[in-house]
Amino acid sequence: MDEIVVQSAYTPDCQQGVINLLSKIAVNLPGIIFQVLQRQDNSVCVLYISSGCKNLYEIEPEIIQADFRLLCKLIHPLDIKAFAESITACSTTVSPWHWQGRIITPSGKLKWIQGSSIPERQANGDLLWNGLVMDITEQKQVQEKLQESEARYKAILSAIPDLMFRISRDGEYLDLKSEGENVTLHREAIVGKNLQELLPSDVATISQEAIAKTLDTGSLQTCEYQLATPLGIRDYEARLVVSGEDEILAIVRDITERKQAEITLQNLAQKFAKAFSCSPDSITISTLKEGRFIEVNDTFVKLSGYERHEAIGKTSFDLNLWVNTGDRLKLIQELQATGVIRNLEIEFKQKCGKIITTLLSAEVIDLDGIPCLLAVHHDITERKQVEAKLHLAAQRDRLLAETLVRIRSSLNLEEILQTTVNEVRQFLQADRVFIGLYNTNSGIKTLAESVDTKYPSVYGWSTNDQDYIQELKNFLKDNVVRVVEDMTQMPQSSKVRVHCHKFQTKASLAVPIMLNEELYGALIANQCSAPRHWQPIEIDLLQQMSEQVAIAIHQSRIYQELAELNINLENQVRERTAQLQQKIQEVEELHRVKDVVLHTVAHDLQTSVMGNLMVLKNLLNQGVESTGADEHKGRGEMEASFSPPLTMRSLSLSHAPSPMPHAQSLIPVSRSIIERMIQGNDRQLTMINSLLEINSCEKDGLGIKPEVVKFSTLLQGIFAQLEPTLIQNQATLKNLVRADLPLVMADATRLHKVVAHLVTHSLRNNPPGLKLTVSATVEAGMIRTQIQDNGVGMSQLECDRLFDLHVRDPQDCCSTSIGLKMYLCRQVMKAHGGEIGVINNRKRGLTFWFTLPLATPSARNRP
Repeated sequence: MDEIVVQSAYTPDCQQGVINLLSKIAVNLPGIIFQVLQRQDNSVCVLYISSGCKNLYEIEPEIIQADFRLLCKLIHPLDIKAFAESITACSTTVSPWHWQGRIITPSGKLKWIQGSSIPERQANGDLLWNGLVMDITEQKQVQEKLQESEARYKAILSAIPDLMFRISRDGEYLDLKSEGENVTLHREAIVGKNLQELLPSDVATISQEAIAKTLDTGSLQTCEYQLATPLGIRDYEARLVVSGEDEILAIVRDITERKQAEITLQNLAQKFAKAFSCSPDSITISTLKEGRFIEVNDTFVKLSGYERHEAIGKTSFDLNLWVNTGDRLKLIQELQATGVIRNLEIEFKQKCGKIITTLLSAEVIDLDGIPCLLAVHHDITERKQVEAKLHLAAQRDRLLAETLVRIRSSLNLEEILQTTVNEVRQFLQADRVFIGLYNTNSGIKTLAESVDTKYPSVYGWSTNDQDYIQELKNFLKDNVVRVVEDMTQMPQSSKVRVHCHKFQTKASLAVPIMLNEELYGALIANQCSAPRHWQPIEIDLLQQMSEQVAIAIHQSRIYQELAELNINLENQVRERTAQLQQKIQEVEELHRVKDVVLHTVAHDLQTSVMGNLMVLKNLLNQGVESTGADEHKGRGEMEASFSPPLTMRSLSLSHAPSPMPHAQSLIPVSRSIIERMIQGNDRQLTMINSLLEINSCEKDGLGIKPEVVKFSTLLQGIFAQLEPTLIQNQATLKNLVRADLPLVMADATRLHKVVAHLVTHSLRNNPPGLKLTVSATVEAGMIRTQIQDNGVGMSQLECDRLFDLHVRDPQDCCSTSIGLKMYLCRQVMKAHGGEIGVINNRKRGLTFWFTLPLATPSARNRP
């Protein structure tokens, strides 16, 4: 059954009436009423469960609603499968659910319950279970008692033979009472007949003698005989009692099956005897109290090493079979508690002293009133040895894997070697493990060691004795592993003998460390406490570990070479860095020259433009005066010309005679052309000033001088100065800024330019008659000012780029000059600690906004 996901109980409004009704009904019921919703994902929501669950399950209803799986955990293990199958079947077929089973309450009580429900499929596919759970424990107990009573009654009936006869002393059948299934003749064919007529002569004779003895002695008499029937030869037993004067009651029982059972039992006894003697497992029968052997089989003789006559009559303690003497006491205690033991793992000692491991199964039996122990021992010594080897192999593989990972993740050779000897010693349970490396110049030296504190250390030991080194090399010639189980039994030189004596080496295992097919060193394990037998798996571990150590040494060498290359590379990087810094200084010098050139050119161009403006303005003024003088001379001349043009001669600053002819010196110049020239020079001068200001801002920062000012008063002054410009463009400005706004920190001069630039932008990009509305609000410690017009809008891209510094498109409504001013507006607002932006209105026009920080208390109190 799929796992049930339990969620918190939830009662929708539509279920409230049903739940109220269930609650009223549940009060008068001895069981539990429940309502459970099973969703399509198999999650379960307990909508309602009555309070009777506390008496039945010993759990509060709220706990069950929180975790429905608690009820499933109470079901008896033997009934869980049937419960799950019944739920699955009902969920699949949506059929009524009925189930009986046992539960074990938290207090340990065993109860029988009966559950029933009618699931209903909902519109959304969910399944609604409305049901009842009843406690049928008493009913089950009554049924069990009835069944026991019926069993006893049937046992009594089965003890009574199927046939009952009333027979006279002379052997005449007087009456018959039977169920008829064992009667081969009808009642009429039996009653009134004599034994001699119906039974074989030998059976009739035996029966006649039993009748006479019963009547003469007045005691119960029995006799057995065989009869040929349509079912074959059957065995019968007749029990005869006195039932009247000169008559007896014969109860005849068919004992054919009993006879066959007796034969079978005899055969089983013979088979048991054969199984006992021929069993592959050791079987013993011993007294429970003393453990004295009564009988043992041949396998016990082979397993223990004791002959049968050596074991029988002796106790297990006499034979010294127990490795741990306390095991028998634990065995007896468990037998007294449970009566049986199965597969208990125990160690025993053979006659030769070898320890074996067996699985012991035992039961208490009764032999002639004496409690005895029937024990079966299954030898698992070889299996345990295999398991131990597998465990060692797993440890070896883990150690090799961890060493490989450590070598790949670490470049610290000393750490790798030390960790290796530590873990190898722990795996081998050796007294000492160390690594010695050979160098042509320095000879042999021990670089890493793990040793028991009871024995001397070889760490740091070194020698350059070439004869001794050559002897050690010969031990590992041709990459051969050197295995020494007992140092005293190995031929060795005096130097090696002195070395082993100095460091108390009794057994040794050494594997070479090969690097580029050359002997680089050795990984060595020593046993100092006593000689030792080195197992193949231990030898294999050291061989593989030596290969990993060789990899680590090779890796360390490569790392050293890389480190040297890295040092050279760092030197090259430092040289390139110095060259780059020199180039950066040269670039900075070029930027400085660029700034000088920009300032020089801008200054010269500014001077030139200003000079042109002065000349043009003077020419324009003189032209106006000249025109006025001509009007005084005579209007007829003016009327003859619709628009008398100005000439270069009349607009010249000097009245000296011109060397050029009169026709060539008088060049008529229209007044509008001069005005456009003045406007162009004004725009050029403004752009030059903006460029200079932007350059200064980016290089040295935009310097502002903020002061504490009243924002409404500041705006009124700015709008008063903009009044002529508004009148000239026929624009109106509506000021909605409240007079009670808090004080702000602002540079009045800079802020005036910002507001003027924003208003000018709206005026220049819209026809006359523009309407402007100014408002301000306080938001999060800032004053937010908005300037809204009802003119032409812009695209979102234009709004996003309006305050950026970039070259304007020739078709853009905003000239480069205006773009520079808008960029300066953003810089000014950032310098104030505020922001600026523009919003395209949904219906019409634009809304410029900017924010300014409020004046802090310390700034307000400043004199």
